[in-house]
Amino acid sequence: MALFEVEGWNIKTDNVALGKVDAPLSKKKEKKLEKKNKRREALGKKKNQLQEWKEEETVHEENEQIEPTQQANDNLEESEPEVSAEETKTELTPLQQKMMAKLTGSRFRWINEKLYTISSEEALALISKQPQLFDEYHTGFKNQVQSWPENPVDVFVKHIENRSKKNVNAPGGLPGINKKVVIADMGCGEAQLALDVQNFLKKHAKDKKVRAKSIQVHSFDLKKANSRITVADVKNVPLDKESCSIVIFCLALMGTNFIDFIKEAHRLLAPNGELWIAEIKSRIDDVDKFIDALKLYGFLHKTTDDSNKMFTRFEFFKPNDDIVKIKEEKMERKRKFVEADDPKAEFEKRRSKNPEGKWLLKPCIYKRR
Repeated sequence: MALFEVEGWNIKTDNVALGKVDAPLSKKKEKKLEKKNKRREALGKKKNQLQEWKEEETVHEENEQIEPTQQANDNLEESEPEVSAEETKTELTPLQQKMMAKLTGSRFRWINEKLYTISSEEALALISKQPQLFDEYHTGFKNQVQSWPENPVDVFVKHIENRSKKNVNAPGGLPGINKKVVIADMGCGEAQLALDVQNFLKKHAKDKKVRAKSIQVHSFDLKKANSRITVADVKNVPLDKESCSIVIFCLALMGTNFIDFIKEAHRLLAPNGELWIAEIKSRIDDVDKFIDALKLYGFLHKTTDDSNKMFTRFEFFKPNDDIVKIKEEKMERKRKFVEADDPKAEFEKRRSKNPEGKWLLKPCIYKRR
């Protein structure tokens, strides 16, 4: 028997719905609800991803010992996040964005420390296997440099622009080969220096005040981030002997074997060519010891600029044959009276036992929290 039977109402049911009965949703509302549910689901996944990433970074930071390179490669591969910070940034709350920025900074520090504590050959193998590490590193680096008074790349570009107002090879002008300035930017990152120099030359193509009209920049790093870059280990780049007039290392003496980079710079430079270096101040315990080490490999010191609170700039030059001959004759006369040790041989002996990246310039090692 039906629960209610009222003549004319035709109600025949045993079920009664209590309270308000929702009307069927319109198609528009259904789509809106479906999108909302999808956003909730995506946000939930990203929260899980953030938590997993945070746990991975905690493991990395608690690991006090530097692991062998092969093990480091495996760990990097396993800890690779599936979702990048930029992909999730627009969908995260302000608190989550702050957390993501903190984790990105932690990730940068971990990669940075790895690159300082392995050789350049190992670094090239690492980035070749996992190229996304290069992008993560440079994203973190750009964020860090934003807080600096000056970017060392900008300083070098200004230096090129100022000296280009004088004739090539003239006093105060840029060194060149047959009036052409050829620059090797070693460890160039995203080759910003090459792009800035190119734009400067285009802008001043008809400017009579700019005398150095022909400047070529070769850019080398571990990954081809754009068409300006050639992939290479900077201890051995694909350029001929004495084919450059300037070699630049802008915060790029990172490997444990960075003296090999200095040897390559000497090979690349033509006589009277210049070596420009910018290095983090905290890495340099003894400026004079660093300068003396580079003198052992055929360079003479020009200037040191420590006016910036974050980095120190050095300029060296490769002496021409006449200067080298005078120095050799002087050393020969000294040996006749004093049995002198060979400082270069002693230095090579020391670095063969303990790489110079551990003592001549300190690696960037971050405090464990």
